Amino acid sequence: MSTLAYAVHDSMTMLRRNLKHAIRYPSVSLGAAMMPILMLLLFVYAFGDSIGAGMGGGRDAYLEYLTPGIIIMGVAAGAMSTSIAVCSDMTEGIINRFRTMNITRSSFMTGHVVGSVLQTMVSMILVVGFALAIGFRPDASPLEWLAAAGLLAAVAFAVTWLSAALGLISKTVESASNKPLLVQFLPFLGSAFVPADSMSPGLRWFAENQPFTPMTETLRGLLSGSAIGDNGWISLAWCAGISLVGYVWSRSLFNSTTKR
Repeated sequence: MSTLAYAVHDSMTMLRRNLKHAIRYPSVSLGAAMMPILMLLLFVYAFGDSIGAGMGGGRDAYLEYLTPGIIIMGVAAGAMSTSIAVCSDMTEGIINRFRTMNITRSSFMTGHVVGSVLQTMVSMILVVGFALAIGFRPDASPLEWLAAAGLLAAVAFAVTWLSAALGLISKTVESASNKPLLVQFLPFLGSAFVPADSMSPGLRWFAENQPFTPMTETLRGLLSGSAIGDNGWISLAWCAGISLVGYVWSRSLFNSTTKR
């Protein structure tokens, strides 16, 4: 077998390991779906009438506006499980066992990242299904649904690599669960819940120039069948940049840690 073949084989082994953990402890995976679902219920049924009226519509109109933002927020929330899982492996001794085995070094992180992306995508299917059940009615073609799934996978991939790095710098599982909170909080300061142009000037500038706003607007445009303008390529540029930073940072941290 070639070096690439060995790397792929070892990465698949690590992926199976992480997926088995997810099946064994489903509460971790379901937690990534429950929080967006609860936020959707809260904002639609507690604030939907008033916010929707302020936006020139009602509760149903606000549900159409809010759901893409909730989905993006759910993808960001899924990063917490990656940080915790990586930190747990690094601090509970299993990594010492891996050091003695003839496995590709990169397979450890690859298994975590790909496994987390798959779990996040499953969680988002549950969120979308729940939104459809309470009245969300997207106007997307099959091609736009496919593009939306690709966007969510790209966002999940980027955020997961960043979260993996945060897990590597954490000394305890508790700190690993807290470090991704900033990533999860950013969608609140974007256009997920209200339009950016309704915010104060300073907050509006931040909302318009942070990564989750173009991601949310791209997903909103794809699901509504409307134009997405420059938001599409801006979202992909953010995803590529965050992925690269997370990958390089994670690889550097992992290599320096496992050499000790």
